Amino acid sequence: MKNKGVIDLITRCPICRGLQVGKVGSDQYYCWNCFMEFNYNRGKVNLYEVAEDGTLIAMERSSELM
Repeated sequence: MKNKGVIDLITRCPICRGLQVGKVGSDQYYCWNCFMEFNYNRGKVNLYEVAEDGTLIAMERSSELM
């Protein structure tokens, strides 16, 4: 049962605007729709592509994807 007054924030993917987003770290999210990982830092979205070996590749031009 949820506590009264608690607001659940729904995180949408900043690229596809999908709701299929899961939290994979303390401040890291993964979109199951477009397969991108992202986080927010000082109001800026940082986007990462997940490589085959599981490492994250930072997207240099994040604004072009959005």
